[in-house]
Amino acid sequence: MNQSIHHLFVYGSLLSGFQHPAYAYISRYFTLVSKATANGHIYDIGEYPGAVPAPAPALINGELYVVNHSDEFSFAIKQLDDYEGFLVEPGEIPLFRRETVDVTHDNNSTSA
Repeated sequence: MNQSIHHLFVYGSLLSGFQHPAYAYISRYFTLVSKATANGHIYDIGEYPGAVPAPAPALINGELYVVNHSDEFSFAIKQLDDYEGFLVEPGEIPLFRRETVDVTHDNNSTSA
């Protein structure tokens, strides 16, 4: 993971208002910056939403967070990845892919 990235963009069931159990990890290590958008499409794939990057004008509404302590970013992301099922056994396929995206918030752009 790029150590210069200290932001996290979340959408769907990970938004603050949903009270998803994974939000405990987010609120422990990150502080909400603002509502934000990223280019892409969001899909209902059952128990949780999925997102696919796409060019504008397609937008995913979400929230932008900044890590509380920059030296904890990698640890915090690994905790969230473990909870969300991203870290799998050899030979298994993770349910999602995490990518760095440009996020727009408060008339600014940030990589998250």
